[in-house]
Amino acid sequence: MPAIPSIHEKYMKEALKQAKKAYTLGEVPIGCVIVHQGKIIGRGYNRRNTDKSTLAHAEITAIRKASKYIGDWRLEECAIYITLEPCQMCAGAIIQARIPEVVMGCMNPKAGCGGSVLNILENSHFNHQASVTRGICEQECSDLLKLFFTELRERNKEEKKKKRDLAISESV
Repeated sequence: MPAIPSIHEKYMKEALKQAKKAYTLGEVPIGCVIVHQGKIIGRGYNRRNTDKSTLAHAEITAIRKASKYIGDWRLEECAIYITLEPCQMCAGAIIQARIPEVVMGCMNPKAGCGGSVLNILENSHFNHQASVTRGICEQECSDLLKLFFTELRERNKEEKKKKRDLAISESV
């Protein structure tokens, strides 16, 4: 008999669905959902390149949608599920939105602000802190990011080779 997934796994799988939408667009596959009273009220995925916007992060989109649904900027009774540890902007937005529970898939050792580089989410100097759970569906979240960056490096390598070949053919 297969194990019944935890509630965290259930919602992280929904965040992964969002990350796969970003992947399909050629964006870094990061997804997010916000849950209120057992219902997803905000969804988002990375669209920075697609929208040509620094602000088009999964968390920002999900927070905007959840706030609209609730009718308030305060998301005090919500939980946010994110496939990758948030950056400084998104961690700040989570604190500003008063989201009390943050659930992360994998960590981001180069830019994460939920415990890797900084820990904005649990910083006692702010007027609000979040409870953080790390490592939910970690392998699946990490594998999707690794696949994306492996493919990106290969595409960049091919593009560079094509440019080099074109430059050689034009010089002959």
